[in-house]
Amino acid sequence: MNTQSPVATDILGMVLKMQPNIIISDEQFFDFCQENRDFRIERNHLGELLIMPPTGAETDERNFNLTGQLWTWTKQDGTGVGFGSSGGFTLPNGAVRSPDAAWIRKSRWEAIPGEQRKRFAPICPEFVVELRSETDSLKTLQEKMEEYMANGTELGWLLDRKQRKVFIYRPNQAVEELDNPSTLSGGDLLPGFVLDLSQIW
Repeated sequence: MNTQSPVATDILGMVLKMQPNIIISDEQFFDFCQENRDFRIERNHLGELLIMPPTGAETDERNFNLTGQLWTWTKQDGTGVGFGSSGGFTLPNGAVRSPDAAWIRKSRWEAIPGEQRKRFAPICPEFVVELRSETDSLKTLQEKMEEYMANGTELGWLLDRKQRKVFIYRPNQAVEELDNPSTLSGGDLLPGFVLDLSQIW
């Protein structure tokens, strides 16, 4: 694959800018990710590849607690399916993103053909969570959250462990910022889901 030189953007990772005449198909991008499983790879709406190293053990432990709590509620509720940080989704704008946790209504998920579900499914989750690690750029994560909302997400939580803040995203509303909350409620979208942040901070 011919690319321009990698350009480091911040300590999140690096971006590979593709030459204008190089177009990677969805299938080729999926195969590229499978060949490079040691990295977390996303693709933005411009077709650029974002390559990030694995998270540290502490951040992964916090993410495990996050997805564990979402998994427990999802199984009890039964109306949707949950995902961890390894799941990739192709958004309507063409970007391929992997939120740290996500939830999709079962009816929407089951409407996607099985073969497409095995790859980066063409769907934007109704609910997404991004967990900021010590090295993550807050600005970059905020831009990702705005992208999720622009592509159909109904509720998004950006958990900033570094500052113990939560940024709550909802459609057509200003971002709500909370300082060191102990819990978060899923509200009408995820009735009964309460995230215990003591296991995340």
